[in-house]
Amino acid sequence: MRKFILSDRIAKKLRGLENRPPEKPEESAAASAAEEAPVTAKAPALWVTSRTDVGLVRKNNQDAVILGGSLMGIADGMGGHNGGETASAGARDGLLRELAGQEPTEDALRGAIERVNLALWDQQLQDSHLSGMGTTLTVLWPTETEMLIGHVGDSRAYLLRDGELRQVTQDHSMVADMVRRGILTEEQAATHPMRNYITRAVGTEPEIQVDVQCLPRKPGDRWLVCSDGLHGMVAKERLRELMAMADPEEGADQMIREALDQGGRDNVSLVLALDEEAHREEAAE
Repeated sequence: MRKFILSDRIAKKLRGLENRPPEKPEESAAASAAEEAPVTAKAPALWVTSRTDVGLVRKNNQDAVILGGSLMGIADGMGGHNGGETASAGARDGLLRELAGQEPTEDALRGAIERVNLALWDQQLQDSHLSGMGTTLTVLWPTETEMLIGHVGDSRAYLLRDGELRQVTQDHSMVADMVRRGILTEEQAATHPMRNYITRAVGTEPEIQVDVQCLPRKPGDRWLVCSDGLHGMVAKERLRELMAMADPEEGADQMIREALDQGGRDNVSLVLALDEEAHREEAAE
């Protein structure tokens, strides 16, 4: 499904609501096409694998998988012509370049995303064919004991810990805000006609508000970062089951298959990271 950024006036109003206390508890604390081979990489004491697929409707893949050093994540682009691909690839390449050789800190992550945002904004000002382009961005950047999470848009990060799955990012979208305000239920939001309107994106304005948080790591944790082509197609409980599979490679493959089985209306991308001894040893071999 095509993604849209809300007008500046409406988006700013909704961002103001995001910063107000919700009226009910939140659920969370807050690139080629189908033929591309899976990528497997190492991060400090983590085992990591990724997938991306063009889906069954779109002609091109506007998602970009981010893997480099210990950084991992997803950028989901939007924009006419090749704008979405340009934005997501630019966010990926710019962020990897900005953070190369740096120690993970919240300030470093936030600053890098802000600089990447400004670069994409300047790029579309120079090229009218890229006008209106932007991208979501959700990344994990681990230290030895903690996980830094940087987030803009409606791609998501999930944490599976002790059998419980929780969304650890907050969607920056109109319907997500309406859920947080108690106006819509999650079930209503899933089919709302404006569910693909986001209130924040990288590259659509010269300044950006970035959500950065730091969570403790724990042995046995499993982390998932994915575009809405996955979380919008596969139910949360099913994601939990697939993340918990003994063979995580098969779990990642099955996530893609089930998103396609549900219609594959968008590009589908994911990064799955395991903080488990057996898989760390496997990655080190």
